[in-house]
Amino acid sequence: MTLTQLRYLIAIADSGLNITLAAERVHATQPGLSKQLKQLEEELGFSLFTRRGKSLEAITAAGAQVIERARIIQSEAANIRALAANLRNEAQGELRIATTHTQARYALPAAIAALHRRYPEVGVHLQPGGDAEILELLDHGQSDLAIVSTAGAPPSAGLALPVYRWDRVVLVPHAHALAKLGRAPTLADLAAHPLVSYESSLKPESSLRRAFGDAGLPLRLAFTARDADLIRTYVGAGLGVGVLAEMALDPADREVVGLPIDGLLPTCTTWIVLRRDRVLREYALEFIARLAPHLDRRDVRRAFDHGIAVDEWPVPPRWRDLDPARLAA
Repeated sequence: MTLTQLRYLIAIADSGLNITLAAERVHATQPGLSKQLKQLEEELGFSLFTRRGKSLEAITAAGAQVIERARIIQSEAANIRALAANLRNEAQGELRIATTHTQARYALPAAIAALHRRYPEVGVHLQPGGDAEILELLDHGQSDLAIVSTAGAPPSAGLALPVYRWDRVVLVPHAHALAKLGRAPTLADLAAHPLVSYESSLKPESSLRRAFGDAGLPLRLAFTARDADLIRTYVGAGLGVGVLAEMALDPADREVVGLPIDGLLPTCTTWIVLRRDRVLREYALEFIARLAPHLDRRDVRRAFDHGIAVDEWPVPPRWRDLDPARLAA
């Protein structure tokens, strides 16, 4: 049994049992990957997958147990490499960040640019997705950290570090009736119009959906997307009233205008989520320090190195109060 065989096994599981896709992800040939899988099954003495012809159909019960252990072994092998690299003071490597389009587009550029200046030989790879997909990438070890937002409790998985708080704004064309109210719109005002919002608004647990439900008002979603820029585009095209993160608002936009709705919807918090069982590279800690300078780097390190849970992090700043230059300094 080899680490390579275990890596291939995990790749197959994470690729939906698609051998071709798994081979691409581990930069191997399909015949080579299949051969390694066969050798592993022969050594173990049982099948890891059920088959239909030449295709893999499902993971066997025994295979599920082996894959679970293989993930632990792969994680610890990565930890040893990271520990060794830190002890050698290596300034090379890769930082994989799973996050939403809004964070990648509006919150991360300055911090990533600052990291690049400090560690020019570190490649940063953004992995966009919805919150559930992002946390799954982290859980499977396919990202080094996740950046997600919640309107309530922090993410339950891993170690969650608060970055900043933000509110949502309403986006309408300048000539729209809501722009002429002379006051902040209410939920009843919004309920009178079709809305354009994030695709997370489709979920039953959506804070937007809960707010309308608690008020006994109908929620009409005309268009949803993960991309804040798409929301802005379709508001400008007349599909409805936009509801999006305040970070994505451009005050200089000539086609649409943002209307504050503080208190109408719950305030959200953006979190950096890390796996507690991972050894962080020094450049990952540097990135965290750039993105969340209000957090004491020693507390972050202590939470990992000694397994100490930090119960009360400092209250994160509001996005509107932040100076973007602080991330790039």
